[in-house]
Amino acid sequence: MVYEPVAFKDERGFFFESYNEKSFLQEGIDLRFIQDNQSHSKLGVIRGLHYQLNPHAQAKLVRTLAGKILDIAIDLRRGSPKFGKVFAIELSADNKKQLLIPKGFAHGFSVLSETADVLYKCDNFYNRQSEGGIIFNDRQLNIDWQLPAYRVVVSSKDLLLPTFADCKNNFEFEGHAD
Repeated sequence: MVYEPVAFKDERGFFFESYNEKSFLQEGIDLRFIQDNQSHSKLGVIRGLHYQLNPHAQAKLVRTLAGKILDIAIDLRRGSPKFGKVFAIELSADNKKQLLIPKGFAHGFSVLSETADVLYKCDNFYNRQSEGGIIFNDRQLNIDWQLPAYRVVVSSKDLLLPTFADCKNNFEFEGHAD
């Protein structure tokens, strides 16, 4: 789900509610966020593709505080009509869009501006033993990170992630395509 908050602009700048539990409940989104994560990255950085296995899976509400990213979500829920499908959207400080990523999805992003500050709210705590991931350049997923190859910077840990076909996965589709 893409969330676009209403921004109130004037000569001073702008104001908007980046999260309002009541507004989300009105949209049928009943999540209790309990952890915020923030990153600062340089142009060309790719973070991900990450997720946590059940029972420690996390839903995330992602937004960019400064700069511009290409945000990626991949449906890992076996039996889902969108299983293995890649969803990509540009999130920026300028467009103020946010992406709600449900449990059962892998998440990653590439930095398209000189730097980017990304904040995401999580509905479950981080659990090291539940870490899962997929290599960023998986041929089956064929993700266009919108970066030239010479610009790509990936952590040594993320370079060791398995392919989509070989990743750990204990997610099942429960009848609603997000």
